[in-house]
Amino acid sequence: MKDLWEESKQKKINKKKIIMIICIFIIVIAIFSIIIMYMNNKTTRSWIDKNLFQKEKTQNNLPSIEIDEISNSNIYAFNRYIGILNKNNFKIYDSVARKENTLDIEITKPIFASNNRYLVIAEDKGQKLYLVEDQNILWERNVEGNISQITVNKNGYIAVTIVDTINKTVISVYNNQGEHQFNAVLSSTRVIATSISDDNKYLAISEIDTSGTMVQSNIQIMSIEKGKNDAENALIKVYKGENSDLITNIKYQEKDRLLCMYSNKILLIKPDETTEIIQEYKDRKVSFASINLSNASVTVEEKSSGIFTADSVINIVSSANKAASLYTVEAVTKDIYTSGNTIALNSGSEVEFINTNGWLLKKYIASQEITSIVLSDSIAGIIYRDKIEIINL
Repeated sequence: MKDLWEESKQKKINKKKIIMIICIFIIVIAIFSIIIMYMNNKTTRSWIDKNLFQKEKTQNNLPSIEIDEISNSNIYAFNRYIGILNKNNFKIYDSVARKENTLDIEITKPIFASNNRYLVIAEDKGQKLYLVEDQNILWERNVEGNISQITVNKNGYIAVTIVDTINKTVISVYNNQGEHQFNAVLSSTRVIATSISDDNKYLAISEIDTSGTMVQSNIQIMSIEKGKNDAENALIKVYKGENSDLITNIKYQEKDRLLCMYSNKILLIKPDETTEIIQEYKDRKVSFASINLSNASVTVEEKSSGIFTADSVINIVSSANKAASLYTVEAVTKDIYTSGNTIALNSGSEVEFINTNGWLLKKYIASQEITSIVLSDSIAGIIYRDKIEIINL
């Protein structure tokens, strides 16, 4: 009798185990099915994004910063903050619209540049320059000449393009402590953009030469270390564009990959000094293109979806391996904003925020036309006449 009872108990335990295994198996299959449907079925993905992940946000239901003098305010998103410069006061707000700090910034017509936790503010066509780290001023200085452009890398190294000097253009490089590294002098060409590599080793300068019969686009690569000791011999290499190439922007991305955007293509200069075309769009109806990302480039192409309608096809190409991701907006995109790994697509009364893998981060729906947005990799501000609504990404 005792043996029969123990055998019966063992069978009972085994049945419980089997039922548990079956339940776990069903749950795993269900999860995988949902993941597959999410990845491949747009209707399912939209429902899950809206109802489960709460990715859809609407006007007047978000943290907001009230603004009294929007016409006199200069607004910028950086790191995890929204900054508002007005009457030499730079007010910094966090993601829930709480004021974190106020800085004295003696600038009336600012130009901004940011990367990682660093923000540069300079007086457009003036001499004043500030470097802000998180919520505090790290250093400030006056430069000789007039500032026309600024750029900063993720470590706080700055390149300042200065015009109206005895030379045509001077590019001054500073480290994150405000110590001057060297000057690059361009006596006959016009600077389009500059960028500093993440390892602080290289300064890239894109320029155009209009002295000849045809416009010539060039990219100079300079060694910052060599420039500190001998600025005249800091030049490492010059990449000359083809006759039809018009350079519009350059950007050092991760692992010293330099992306160069032309009017008809995006070119990659690799660390081994070889080049490769990442995207070419001279025969496509591309309305926007950007390389202001951490490790990718993006183009927006309009494609007809009906007699009077068109979709926007967003093509995102990785700078590391040329892997392409596609994302479609069922409307004409009126403007794009890019920062880090985030892309914002403004189609009028809606904004879709996606990452560089082509996945939706957030969707914002407004009851009126959206005219202006500020964006960093982790926060966005939708600017209205009397307020800024904040979206956490």
